Amino acid sequence: MAVKHIRTVGPLVALVAVMLGLAFASVPLYRLFCQVTGFGGTPQVGGAAPALTQTTPQNIGRPFKIEFNADVDPHLPWQFHPEDRDVSVHTGRPFLIYYQAKNMGQTPIVGTATFNVTPLKAARYFHKIQCFCFKEQQIQPGASKRFPVSFYVDPAILKDPFMDDVTSITLSYTFFEKKQGS
Repeated sequence: MAVKHIRTVGPLVALVAVMLGLAFASVPLYRLFCQVTGFGGTPQVGGAAPALTQTTPQNIGRPFKIEFNADVDPHLPWQFHPEDRDVSVHTGRPFLIYYQAKNMGQTPIVGTATFNVTPLKAARYFHKIQCFCFKEQQIQPGASKRFPVSFYVDPAILKDPFMDDVTSITLSYTFFEKKQGS
């Protein structure tokens, strides 16, 4: 009888261990999936904008209005905003913008930002070259800090018939306080 129970309990314990491991790995795996596919409004992370060999209508592409949004968790005493509300960019051209944050609290605070892109279907064509997202940012009381964001819109967007209706793309960041121990 004891061998029969071990044959039943052993696989069940292994299954529980695998499921527990997957539960802990789900957040990093989901983040990786979103970064690779652009799912859920996650922009692509690119090393550099593509090199343009000549200035022609084919490689300049149509302009896109890129709008910038900034939000702050209600528990974080920061003011946070983009320096420009929107810009017009052509596909394949790198662009640099800045966000600003100010600590309105009485103590130094560490925050981290998350981001997304809307419309969601445009995320796979929005490539960030440099950004401050998911990095701990400490700001002293009363101090301000500028955060650069370098990006480009992939020229492949022009060949996707499902993107013909997209004229505007919104990049949105939300800052949250980084709690000690988390």
